[in-house]
Amino acid sequence: MLLSALGLEINVILRALSALLCSLVLVLVLGKPVIALLHKHQHHGQPIRTDGPQSHLQTKQGTPTMGGILILASTILSTISFANTSYHFVWVSLIVMLIYGLTGFIDDYIKVTKETPNALTAKAKLFIQFMTAVIVATIITAATPNASSNILYIPYLRIIFNLSWLYIPFAVIVISGTSNAVNLTDGLDGLASGLLVLAFTFFAVMAYIVGTPIATNFIFPYIPRSAEIAVVCAAVVGSCLGFLHFNAPKAKVFMGDTGSLALGALLGTVAATLKQEILLAIVGCVFVAETLSVMIQVFWYKKTGKRFFKMAPIHHHFEQLGWTERKVVLRFWLIGFIASFIGFLSLIKF
Repeated sequence: MLLSALGLEINVILRALSALLCSLVLVLVLGKPVIALLHKHQHHGQPIRTDGPQSHLQTKQGTPTMGGILILASTILSTISFANTSYHFVWVSLIVMLIYGLTGFIDDYIKVTKETPNALTAKAKLFIQFMTAVIVATIITAATPNASSNILYIPYLRIIFNLSWLYIPFAVIVISGTSNAVNLTDGLDGLASGLLVLAFTFFAVMAYIVGTPIATNFIFPYIPRSAEIAVVCAAVVGSCLGFLHFNAPKAKVFMGDTGSLALGALLGTVAATLKQEILLAIVGCVFVAETLSVMIQVFWYKKTGKRFFKMAPIHHHFEQLGWTERKVVLRFWLIGFIASFIGFLSLIKF
C-alpha cells in the first residue's frame, strides 16, 4: 500500500513538472506569431478607458488584447497531454476554462471590433458565470466523498464546518467571485499573471497533498483523485510564466477578459475542489483587496458623493499617489509571495 501510494505521488509530480515545462515552451514558441496575428486583426489594440489613469492613454494605446488565448490553449493542451482526463476534477477544470474563456473572448471581441471599453453587460456576464458555477459546484460536490462534500475547512485551527445545502451557493460565490476578482486585478502589465503564478503554484502543492494519503499527516481533508489537479495547476503556472515574458512592463500583449475570467474561475474551482476556500482568500489576498476596493469605492460614492480611494481598483489608487506602474506591480507581487508563504504555514502542526 505504501509503495503504491509512493508510486502515485512520484507519478503526479513528474507529470505536473512535464505539464509546466510543456505549457511554458508552448507559450514562448507561439507567443510572437500569436501576438503578430492579434496585432493584424486589432488595428487599434485594446480600447483604453478614458476615466482611468491618464498615463495609460499614452503607454498602453495600441497594445493588443486576447492574449489569454495563448495561456488557455497551452494550458489545455498540456493538461490533456499529462493529466488523467477521465477524472471528474480534471475535465471539470477544462470545462470551466473553456466556458469562462469563451465569455471573456466574446467580451474582448466586442470591445476590439466596436472600439469601446464596454462590451457585454454586467448582467449578461454574471448570468453566464453563475449558471456555469452552479453546474460546476454540483459536479464537484457529487464527485467528492460524502464525508467531505459539503465541508468548510478552517486551516491553522483544523476546524471543519458542515455547510450542508449551503455549500453549493457558497462554492458558486467562490468560483464567480474569484473570476471577477482576477479580472479586476488585470489592470497593470504583469500584475495578474505574476500573482496567478504564485497562487497556482501554491494550489499545485495543496492538490498534491490533499489528493494523496499524506493529507492525513497534515490533518487536511483527503479528497481522492484530486491530486490530478496538481497537473492542471502546474500547466497554468508554466503558461503564465511564459506569458509574463510578453506581458511584463512594457507589455506587448494584454491577457484580456479571455484569460482573466477563465483563470480566476479555474482558481476558484480548484479551491472548492480541494476544500481550501479560506486559504484561497489568504493566498489571493491581493485579488480580495482589489475587489473590496471597488465595492468600497462604489458604496462610499453613492453615500457621500465622494471617492474613498483616488481611483479603484486599488492598484490605480497607488498610481495616482505617484507610484510607477513597475513599483505597484512589484509591491503587489511581494504581497502575493508573503501571502503564499503564510498559506504554506497551514501545513505546520502548531
